Amino acid sequence: MHSYAAVLRTPHALSTFGAALLGRLSYGTVSLSLALSAKNASGSLAVAGTALALFGATSVVLSPVRAALVDRYGPRRALVPMAVVYAALLAVFALVTRDHPGTGAGTSAVTLGALAACAGACTPPLGPTMRTLWSQLMPDRRMLQRAYSLDGVAEELLLVVGPLLVGVLVAYAQPAAGVAVSAALVLVGTVALALSPVPFPVRRGSGQQGSARRERTSRTRPRGLMQPVLAAAGVGLCLGGLDLLAIAFTEEQHRPGAVAWVLAALSAGSAVGGLAYGAVSWRSAARPRLALICAALGAALAAAGLAPNVYVLGAAAAVAGLFVAPALTTAYLIADEAAAPDARTQAGAWVNTALNAGISGGTALVGVLVGTLPLFLCFVLVAVPALVCAAVTLHGKNHRRRH
Repeated sequence: MHSYAAVLRTPHALSTFGAALLGRLSYGTVSLSLALSAKNASGSLAVAGTALALFGATSVVLSPVRAALVDRYGPRRALVPMAVVYAALLAVFALVTRDHPGTGAGTSAVTLGALAACAGACTPPLGPTMRTLWSQLMPDRRMLQRAYSLDGVAEELLLVVGPLLVGVLVAYAQPAAGVAVSAALVLVGTVALALSPVPFPVRRGSGQQGSARRERTSRTRPRGLMQPVLAAAGVGLCLGGLDLLAIAFTEEQHRPGAVAWVLAALSAGSAVGGLAYGAVSWRSAARPRLALICAALGAALAAAGLAPNVYVLGAAAAVAGLFVAPALTTAYLIADEAAAPDARTQAGAWVNTALNAGISGGTALVGVLVGTLPLFLCFVLVAVPALVCAAVTLHGKNHRRRH
């Protein structure tokens, strides 16, 4: 029986997964903490937004590079130094943004931006590393599917819980305390993860053998990773756009406070969909399955534009959420299959980077369109990336069949 309990009963799985979740909890707390701390130190929302944008940009853009270092040197030699530097930079950020009672002293925007950018550049790729370890722990593909589903749902829940923890923390302490806690979480979690006894497929060898391995890695990347990376980017564009559309819709309905419930419905739907998806033993291949999931996500988002009120929009968001976690789980599975054993972390990082870049792009795009086009049309446009991903994938599959 390939259940979630069986996944966690696998030797070393629970302790390794727990360490990864502890470290990844910091990713749910750090963004809000950085923004609040920068605002507290500078007195400017613009400065806070710029610092957060720089942190996110360097974290996302350099993610495949950091993952490649983990593939090359292993978690202990690459991941731990990253975590130490990252935590140290966050600690310095917390130090310079703490309150200075009675002095009127503030922190310059340049200092905040530089610290945030440097910290983002050193963010440890805990998610991709954990997925590589799942591949080592679960040689059975059905078990790996369940592990990835469980991992994705847990990660999403951490991103919901993290800001709530920051809210509680800043009620009793300075915002800088949230940054310090984020630093402690990532350092402890990363060290515990690196000490896991699960063997990590480090890229070894030099000369002819090493060259052959590097050639194999580069050979699998362009073709094998194109679909999961494209799908992740499409899902990200949809999610980034939906966040702003939910705000615009609830404001139009004179129910601005309802946006939290709409987005919570999306997250709940994703959690339910991810767990249900992982529990099924699929007979169909992963690639066409990913195309169908993306098509369903796009259709659900387009239909959400017809919602007459916030209750129906919340229900539509929950339905759309049913396909989010399954799409990402399948994308990670395909990336894992396409990558050489010693390049799995980097392959997963490319999917993760595409998702985060898509979210940022979707938010920016809808921010431009939402004031000029009807909301229904905006919902349709947000659905387009997922539909295009599905169409391109299915077309490519049919083209290969004919040739």
